[in-house]
Amino acid sequence: MNTHRPSTHAPSVRVTGAIATRVLTQLRRDHRTLAMLLVLPCLLQALLWWVFSDQGAIFDRIGPALLAIFPFFVMFLVTSVTTLRERSSGTLERLFTMPMQRLDFLLGYAIAFGLVAAVQALLAVGVSVGLLDLDVRGPVWLLVVVAVADAVLGTALGLFVSAFARTEFQAVQFLPAVVVPQILLCGLLVPRDQLPRVLEIASDVLPLSYAVDAMTELTVSTATGEVWRDVGIVVGFAVACLALGAATLRRRTE
Repeated sequence: MNTHRPSTHAPSVRVTGAIATRVLTQLRRDHRTLAMLLVLPCLLQALLWWVFSDQGAIFDRIGPALLAIFPFFVMFLVTSVTTLRERSSGTLERLFTMPMQRLDFLLGYAIAFGLVAAVQALLAVGVSVGLLDLDVRGPVWLLVVVAVADAVLGTALGLFVSAFARTEFQAVQFLPAVVVPQILLCGLLVPRDQLPRVLEIASDVLPLSYAVDAMTELTVSTATGEVWRDVGIVVGFAVACLALGAATLRRRTE
């Protein structure tokens, strides 16, 4: 019996790159997942614009928030299910028979999905600003940066929670537990400073709130100081999720 236990220290650049390349190759062959990652956020944003086509001010108010929510939601769903599939099929256990560590695996996934997130963000922001005429006062390129950071957060959180699921269905069940509360409290429905005090405090410790704050700030101001602060918080949450994922990742589903 193989007794190799992957460590969480000193990830290898070569192995991490190989894992990222492997994931990107799989995604390129999986046309449905690739379409979900790249096309779905654009379609959802266009649908929202259509719903409020006679009320443009509403789209300008909630459009930025959804530019943060859609990548986060989609990346969380795809990453958690994909990672669990790797474990339940035995692929992850076979990978760990080689000189690969937990952080190699997680960072490889994060890099691969981060590259996909960059393309996703470019498409979603391009559609929203170029075709749907979303009003943005800050630099558009920074809007893309925020969207990428948010998508990477969804990836990291999906990698983390997948360790606690035994089936793909259970992975999907984490959506209402992990994602939906953040959507309800991020400021999309009610400005965060108008929430009941207890809920406002809860929203202050949820990472999606800062992604939405950054997106909203870019649509109302040309100042970028607070935006970079919020991006830093989102990235910090993503790094923490990757570290927790490395500590809890299991090689197989028992």
